[in-house]
Amino acid sequence: MENKVWEIQGSFGIQNLKENTRELSSDLGPTDVLVRLTATSLNYRDFLMVEGTYNPRQKLPLIPCSDGAGIVESVGDSVTLWKKGDRVLPIFASRWLDGAPNMDVLRSTLGGPNDGCLANFGKFSETALVATPSHLTDVEAATLGCAGLTAYNAVVSFGNIEPGSDVVCLGTGGVSLFALQFAKAMGARVILTSSSDEKLEKGKALGADVLINYSKKPNWERDIRKHTNMAGADLIIEVGGAGTMPKSTMSVKPYGTIALIGVLAGGESSLSLYPILMQGIKVQGVIVGSRSDFLRMNRAIEQNGIKPVVDRVFPWKEAPQAFDYLKMGKHFGKVAIAWG
Repeated sequence: MENKVWEIQGSFGIQNLKENTRELSSDLGPTDVLVRLTATSLNYRDFLMVEGTYNPRQKLPLIPCSDGAGIVESVGDSVTLWKKGDRVLPIFASRWLDGAPNMDVLRSTLGGPNDGCLANFGKFSETALVATPSHLTDVEAATLGCAGLTAYNAVVSFGNIEPGSDVVCLGTGGVSLFALQFAKAMGARVILTSSSDEKLEKGKALGADVLINYSKKPNWERDIRKHTNMAGADLIIEVGGAGTMPKSTMSVKPYGTIALIGVLAGGESSLSLYPILMQGIKVQGVIVGSRSDFLRMNRAIEQNGIKPVVDRVFPWKEAPQAFDYLKMGKHFGKVAIAWG
């Protein structure tokens, strides 16, 4: 059968993201599931992969995009979890089912090194899928696999927060807004930062309690201290990386947690370790999560009626434009592509 795809061809760069048709065998192994994909969302990792920054040794051609949503077309003879017509979401790392991953598991990720979800069809093991939350559209659900699950683990699994805790969400990208929603669902107070007053007001509508425009208040770590009675925040959702990490170490309370998720402001710098050591700060890298984590998150999303924030949806033919839009950094929430 023919499978229309977008793939990085020849060399890296958005300009080399091209449409193609691949032949996809309709034969399924005993535990295989054929999924007709309908939507994807873009993560910063996807952009770095297309540009060749994430892994310059990545073999090409590559179908990008780690997130996806779709409908089961057919199943292998031994499949018991799914049937034709089920709405499903692929997991980020197909072999990461539970617990802590090993390096082999971390090599089973979609959108690099393995082909991703910017395709009409995909074959997955039955255990590499989870059910789509019933109250979400495919576009909304296609944001969950990476950004949603990363935020969930940062807040719920590693954040050590409770009702009344102070959580700082840096920026208004997909992970930060998911973290805002999960933190509010747990009864925390959320401090949101952005360089845009307009985005901050949108964040307030989602439940953010304290708004800080860091372009107007470059010493935003001082404001966080003031808003926490000089105690510091319990949890920082750190998506900036090297560029913001020093301020995060000054914003968090002793024995608090910095969930290190992104490197939007740089991946390398000289960082003083004294605050981390002398205040017992926990720096926790967060790399998405397992299938079991995904299932727990989806239950929480359904029970709390959480709706992902989607900034803009591009049609299939405009996939490169979607990456260009993500690169501009003007989005509030997630950027998606839908082709249904």
